[in-house]
Amino acid sequence: MERIAFLLAGANGLLAVALGAFGAHGLQRVLVEDAEKRLQWWQTASHYHLVHALALGLAGYLIARSSGSAATVAVWAFSAGITLFSGSLYVMTLTGIRALGAITPIGGLGLLVGWGAVIVAAWRMP
Repeated sequence: MERIAFLLAGANGLLAVALGAFGAHGLQRVLVEDAEKRLQWWQTASHYHLVHALALGLAGYLIARSSGSAATVAVWAFSAGITLFSGSLYVMTLTGIRALGAITPIGGLGLLVGWGAVIVAAWRMP
């Protein structure tokens, strides 16, 4: 599981930087209406994506160093949170479908669960 956490951290870090660069350099040419608001969504998505890629690495580190399954819960909660939170904002930016905004808070809950699980895992460290 530790390897999976580190692989997810690396893959999400790479993806976050690539998507952030696309947002900074190529996205304005794609957006037609509400460009400023949609660029803001993209920036929020890529920021949270990159921060939580690092959080995945932290959870991977905790897997081997704490007892119980809290760190594993953190890995999956962060992964789901990144997918739902950042993913919904990325898709909303590209398509303009605002209804996807209803999914974003569910992803935020996943990120919160991940951080809560990190706290539990850290508490259980010897």
